[in-house]
Amino acid sequence: MRHRQNDSFFDQIEKKTNVKQEDLFKLVQSLNGADFQDEQTVRRVISDVSRLAGKSVSKKQEDELVKAIVNNNIPFDLSSLNKWFQSR
Repeated sequence: MRHRQNDSFFDQIEKKTNVKQEDLFKLVQSLNGADFQDEQTVRRVISDVSRLAGKSVSKKQEDELVKAIVNNNIPFDLSSLNKWFQSR
């Protein structure tokens, strides 16, 4: 039953985001051990995520995200994170 719940969860994500489960797992694997203090790594991750999501990120948005991530200035609770993105 546990496996069925996981499949349902990923099916819902795929329906809402159009991101295939395999692509999501590849992204997660690429993040394993990633150095988020390294600007190049952070820019690659932003590019990968925006490509997967089918959303463009302007140079200004990318620069702001990179600065915030490298400086550990990203909130991690959903409410604060949502407010942070809406203020950009």
